[in-house]
Amino acid sequence: MIALGCDHAGLEAKQKLIAYLEQRGYKCKDFGTYTSDSCDYPDYAYAVAKAVQSGQCDRGILICGTGVGMSIAANKVKGIRCAACSDSFTAEMTRRHNNANILAMGARVISVDKMIELAEIFLNTIFEEGRHLRRLEKIAEIERKEG
Repeated sequence: MIALGCDHAGLEAKQKLIAYLEQRGYKCKDFGTYTSDSCDYPDYAYAVAKAVQSGQCDRGILICGTGVGMSIAANKVKGIRCAACSDSFTAEMTRRHNNANILAMGARVISVDKMIELAEIFLNTIFEEGRHLRRLEKIAEIERKEG
């Protein structure tokens, strides 16, 4: 199950991305927003991050104006590794090397077609483990220290 969330800037892109993903056989859970009224992105980033953290959803996708605000908010949740991406190389490497569990994108930065491309890469790239696992363990240790 893929958790998706957006603010008002990402609403149209999120709706198109959900339609695409469901057509491809993915199960999606939409955490809002559901209107174009101005809203606060941390609310939706938190909802998606908690769904991923709890295991209710396997991965998440967040869309705001730039993707940056959503990624900052989502990364406040313990165990979340959210990366704001706008190119295919970064979307691939954040999965291969960082085992990111949430992808954030900017509706004012990239097109819906590019978001679809990045979502496919993000959802279909496998974590390489190896030396990268050691680094993720260090990130988890930082989370424990900062509690």
